[in-house]
Amino acid sequence: MNERAKADNMDFLTEGTHPIVEAESVVFSYPGAANAALNGLTLRIPAGCRTAICGHNGSGKSTFFLHALGLHRPSSGRLLWKGTELSYQAKQLKKLRQQVGLVFQDPEQQLILNTPGEDVSYGLRNAGVAEADIRHRVKQVLNAMGLDRLTDTPLHHLSLGQKKRVALAGVLALEPELLLLDEPTAYLDRGSERQLMEELDRVHKSGITVVMATHDMNLAYAWADWILVMDQGRCVMAGTPEQVFRNEAAITALGLELPMLLELWQALPEQVREHSAPPRTVEEMKRYLNRLPFAGT
Repeated sequence: MNERAKADNMDFLTEGTHPIVEAESVVFSYPGAANAALNGLTLRIPAGCRTAICGHNGSGKSTFFLHALGLHRPSSGRLLWKGTELSYQAKQLKKLRQQVGLVFQDPEQQLILNTPGEDVSYGLRNAGVAEADIRHRVKQVLNAMGLDRLTDTPLHHLSLGQKKRVALAGVLALEPELLLLDEPTAYLDRGSERQLMEELDRVHKSGITVVMATHDMNLAYAWADWILVMDQGRCVMAGTPEQVFRNEAAITALGLELPMLLELWQALPEQVREHSAPPRTVEEMKRYLNRLPFAGT
């Protein structure tokens, strides 16, 4: 069975893959807000997988991330890290924030010093890492991200894509077990997006659980192993990309769109599609169409 088929048939929470983070009936409201940002949120993030959390702006994706990092505390319900309820004592929170890294949508909110080298060093120094280890880790992570030639370049000279990769490097230098990314491809051109996604694939292959909040259905469909859909502070759908987007009525009822590639697939004659799983990338679609009898005519 190939990797795609394995994913399609896997119950991530019962067949050897355990949740790394769980939310159980979490309720949270921002001061002065008319509605709860999280309204009884219950979800599980499977360890070792690439998870996309989809939903419109305001559905609670970013607020959940802040809870997973311990920056917000539920008014009711609870968060669990590897099966243990989060503690909000300072010592435990410091340890949690070395295990969980968050990359914000806007890198300007995250980059605080003058150059990539200084900024990555700052996070490590703040975590109490020895100076010799800091120098080694900074060099290692910037090289891995293809940023070594920009180590001493002023941050204001960098492109948005480069700034996003510096923010990611700063988080990865802390060697987290869980990486959270809030709309990581927002405002990027296609080249910068492709480069960032290649970095995220490398990060995932190194053993880090990667979770992305996005309202880009095309990206979620092509990239994720597991998809969660949020609406009005609740998780309303969960499954593999095929399972989630198979429910077209539910997706459209939430005001979301089907991935363009899936819509194109469904527009093909049924006899062309039968006995085949829908492709999830343009390359897969091309390979499938090239194998059809009429492809060479």
